[in-house]
Amino acid sequence: MKDKQGLFEDALALLKQLIGLSSLSKEEEFTADLIVRFFQERDIKTHRKGNNVWVYNAHYDSTRPTILLNSHHDTVKPNTGYTRDPLAATVEEGKLYGLGSNDAGGCLVSLIATFLYFYQQTDLKYNFCLVASAEEEISGKNGVESVLDDIGSIDFAIVGEPTLLDLAIAEKGLMVLDCTALGTAGHAARNEGDNAIYKAIRDIEWFQNYTFERTSSTLGPIKMSVTVIQAGSQHNVVPATCNFVVDVRTTDAYSNEETLDIIKSHVKSEVTARSTRLKSSSIPETHPIVKAGVTLGRAVYGSPTMSDQALIPVPSLKLGPGDSARSHMADEFIYIDEIRAGIDLYIEMLEQIV
Repeated sequence: MKDKQGLFEDALALLKQLIGLSSLSKEEEFTADLIVRFFQERDIKTHRKGNNVWVYNAHYDSTRPTILLNSHHDTVKPNTGYTRDPLAATVEEGKLYGLGSNDAGGCLVSLIATFLYFYQQTDLKYNFCLVASAEEEISGKNGVESVLDDIGSIDFAIVGEPTLLDLAIAEKGLMVLDCTALGTAGHAARNEGDNAIYKAIRDIEWFQNYTFERTSSTLGPIKMSVTVIQAGSQHNVVPATCNFVVDVRTTDAYSNEETLDIIKSHVKSEVTARSTRLKSSSIPETHPIVKAGVTLGRAVYGSPTMSDQALIPVPSLKLGPGDSARSHMADEFIYIDEIRAGIDLYIEMLEQIV
């Protein structure tokens, strides 16, 4: 197997190829094909389901616990502010530009390099399973969630997302709520009807002002934001319904189901959660992989943004090169040195425990 410099060079070359292929969520077949070829060229047995690709270390032992290394190869659509070709991998002043370079191509290829570093080692305490997953950007059901039963038991996970190489030991979950306030239609010129908008306002004010009793030590309070509202058909009709949408960022202080029950007990509107599957996730600060990162000078924090951690049912650490603030931005980029540093950090942390 190559040394770290060779692994870095291969990772960088792979990332440039990934950038050059369109890989919007649900349309990742070309990048999945590329990742399969990358491993097959190295004589590594490859597994695929849909556009998810996974591999195991050469000396996999079912009696050992397994570490999941996971990042995604799908991207969002390039926003209208791009001044460059989003599918052109170009390097300028130490930056690699291109759609998906920062979110999360740099993380994915850094984890692949890390996997290759450990691939042939025979004296490991853990197995490695690397999953390059699809549909992360839309939390799709054909992403990492769809292969969890196929890959086998896992002990904990490192999820590659841009964190400036700090340790996101907790991450908020998400529920999207569809709410309907019910009134009675009537003529606006007469004292008729029961205005659903006024009823909705009272509930919206509750969402704005309510504070949950418990607060997460790493993620802070649950955050609820009303983001869409629709009501009325014409100026002279009192509306019978008012529909609004609430974005709820949940924490480990309550399960999604508990949070939903509390909301329903306080508001008069009908409330339906689109899903409760996107859960808050965390890993203890005392976990060996977290302690390994801390000994190397990395800070710990709770992340407000969501990743595939929400779908992985074991303790998981979010960590990777790049900056979350660059994700989905026009002219997305990652510093080349960030990729090198990411590979080094992943390896140095894992060497302390495997």
